[in-house]
This record gives sequence, C-alpha cells and structure tokens, in this order.
Amino acid sequence: MAFYRKNIGGAQQLARIVTGAAAGIAVLWYLGGTAGYAGLAAGLMFAATGIVGYCPMCAVAGIGARDRA
Repeated sequence: MAFYRKNIGGAQQLARIVTGAAAGIAVLWYLGGTAGYAGLAAGLMFAATGIVGYCPMCAVAGIGARDRA
C-alpha cells in the first residue's frame, strides 16, 4: 500500500529528473561552496519528485495527472 498517490505523469516525471539533475550540477559547477551545495540539494529534490512521481506542491494546489476532467 502506498502512502501517496502519483500526481504527475510520465513525461513530466522524465522532465523533472533530467531538469533537476542538470540544474543541480550546473549550480554546483558555477557557484561552488555552500551556495553550490544548496543548489545541488534543491535540484536533487526536484529530481526526486520525478523519481517517485509525487509532487507535494502540486498536491497542495490540487493539480494531479488523473484529476483532469
């Protein structure tokens, strides 16, 4: 039994994984130091929402892959 219901679709999952990983690495590369690691963490969290298929902010906003009528 899952504790959450997927609320983002397959194409958006792939886009989040690619964008999150690329943005995190780019921020770490260009900024470095503490700000770079904070940006890397933010990018990886964005990618993690793609991996699991659940976005808490989308759930709060009422946006979901299966909720469209």
